[in-house]
Amino acid sequence: MMIIMGAFGHVGSEVVKALLREEQDVIVVTHDPGHAWRWEGTGAQVALADVNDPDALRAVFKEGRRAFLLNPPAAVDGDTDKTERRTVARLLEALQGSGLEKVVAESTSGARPGERLGDLNVLWELEERLQHQPIPAAINRAGFYMCNWDAQLDAVRESGDLVSLFPADLRLPMAAPRDLGEIAARRLMSSLDDVGVQHVEGPERYSANDVAAAFAAALQRDVRVVVTPREQWEASFRGLGFSQAAAESYARMTGATLDGLDLPEVSIKGRVTIDEYVRDLVEATRPSV
Repeated sequence: MMIIMGAFGHVGSEVVKALLREEQDVIVVTHDPGHAWRWEGTGAQVALADVNDPDALRAVFKEGRRAFLLNPPAAVDGDTDKTERRTVARLLEALQGSGLEKVVAESTSGARPGERLGDLNVLWELEERLQHQPIPAAINRAGFYMCNWDAQLDAVRESGDLVSLFPADLRLPMAAPRDLGEIAARRLMSSLDDVGVQHVEGPERYSANDVAAAFAAALQRDVRVVVTPREQWEASFRGLGFSQAAAESYARMTGATLDGLDLPEVSIKGRVTIDEYVRDLVEATRPSV
């Protein structure tokens, strides 16, 4: 039995789909009983547990042999670093005495030690703690999620402007949720010696200009990249509803990513291109006639 956290998000849901295609037994974990209907009729079981309740989460882990771990993102109107570091600690506590034989954890490209660097230092802490506990742990450092561009679809369709915090021509590792899910599922099913950190990205590296070109092709309109200057990063996050603490952390994370690019020479490559991803996104949201 495979236990999957984050099964109602972009990546976790793709892990579940990939496992079900391989006829694996799956339990998805949610803290909200109102979400259970989304997996009805798929063959997946649903278990209720909150990451902030280590005893309840441990009880779910005991139902399986292996687990996919995803530290849940904190609400951006609070202190994201403080909240997410707390859930890392609760997650590690839940693993103690769980009886799991292997875990696969989702991390991020560029994970590193530091303070108030958002996902970079929070997921570094998750990596370090997983590698210093007894359950064999495989860790996938994901490239920039292609789905992070989803929220701009309506604005790009309307104005033709794609906002980027990075230079328009800077190529970065990016990955589609489907590839991340399939690769995580593969490591969940692999041998116990398939552990440690692996970098995961798409078939190529992409810049914001490449993303704009993908939107232009899918929407059949001109699209240009509008780069937000570094001195405006924090204010731009605040304008999106981030707390001061969260805006500071996300701005520092962006700066650390840009100033210390993590461009691995060896990585697991997915198959989904940015053109395919954006085309599918646009098709899925196109109004029916």
